[in-house]
Amino acid sequence: MTAPLVALVAGEPSGDLLGAGLMRALRREAGGHVRFAGVGGEAMAGEGLASLFPIDDLAVMGLVEVVPSIPRVLRRLARAARAIRAMRPAVLVTIDAQAFSRRLAARLHPAPFPVVHYVGPTIWAWRPGRAAKLAAVVDRVLLLFPFEPPHWRPAGLDAVYVGHPAVDVAFDPAEVAGRRDRLLAGGEGPLLALLPGSRAGEARRHLPIFRRVAEGLARRRPGLRAVVPTLPALAPGLHRQTGGWRLPVAVDDGPGRRLAMAAADAALAVSGTVSLDLAAAGTPHAVAYRAHPLTAAIVRRLLKVGFASPVNLVAGREAVPEFCQERCRAPLLAAALEELLDDAGKAAAQRSAMAAVAAALRPEGASPSTLAARAVLELIGACQPPAAA
Repeated sequence: MTAPLVALVAGEPSGDLLGAGLMRALRREAGGHVRFAGVGGEAMAGEGLASLFPIDDLAVMGLVEVVPSIPRVLRRLARAARAIRAMRPAVLVTIDAQAFSRRLAARLHPAPFPVVHYVGPTIWAWRPGRAAKLAAVVDRVLLLFPFEPPHWRPAGLDAVYVGHPAVDVAFDPAEVAGRRDRLLAGGEGPLLALLPGSRAGEARRHLPIFRRVAEGLARRRPGLRAVVPTLPALAPGLHRQTGGWRLPVAVDDGPGRRLAMAAADAALAVSGTVSLDLAAAGTPHAVAYRAHPLTAAIVRRLLKVGFASPVNLVAGREAVPEFCQERCRAPLLAAALEELLDDAGKAAAQRSAMAAVAAALRPEGASPSTLAARAVLELIGACQPPAAA
């Protein structure tokens, strides 16, 4: 019997990582009896996906910033729809990239195969009407956060909470120590991780602020070194942009770049999934974000939640300090990081809060990627007897 074909479409780096984890879990749960096609990035390519086009063509963020990219994105949308319709997969899984994913599902509707959307749009934060629009074109939505299911019930969509794979990572203490020794290059530290964003525009917008923070801390701590864990596509630009900094900076774009996060004493990161990566690594951090002023003004009028960091959203309080828009300033960020570096009690309290969040994002202690794979395979009847998570 021919192995069922699973089509996957991821539209940004965080979705690429989710997609890669899902592919591994699908292969494991189906006993290897599964094939893949669609759109993805570096991580999904590593799992055997030959992407229809580069994922970077879709990695655009912001209400204002997206406008110049609309013609290119529409061309990719049409190409993806034609290809998926022609391949007639056993199931289509769209991953994050909310606007693109919904439009793709709408173009294919009614599809002769089930459609799953992995990562529900943030209807609990703004624009709740998106739930009904998604329910009209997909068969199932997979949710990452425990507080989400009640928000989907009115739409009547089959919503399954599977947890967040970002926290389902184990770190070998010896590997972390080895990476730390290499990054410190014989020095005493401290080691500061800087995560300015997974998109080129995001990184360009935040890096000047992050530079001022790092250089200010280095003046008061001569041994301080910085590491920028990033994706290979962004590494050349980050090497150029950090070359003249007044402190040693390593750009880590290797497959073990999460080890660099775990090796750091503290981190400064943009808001997003990376905050959960740091939570899994147990690294105390502060969150910063600065969007285009018009984008920020529009979002503020629509937003219904008080936090930007997913760690804080799950914790229900500001466990991790946040500095967005006008508060995204070097003096405030530096002060927050100095507290984490100098006050062992504050750092320990944040680690404890992050550990609780990580536990909450693993339903019944199971692997989120495994639960997501089972929810996909269930729709095509390809699931083998459940294996231990």
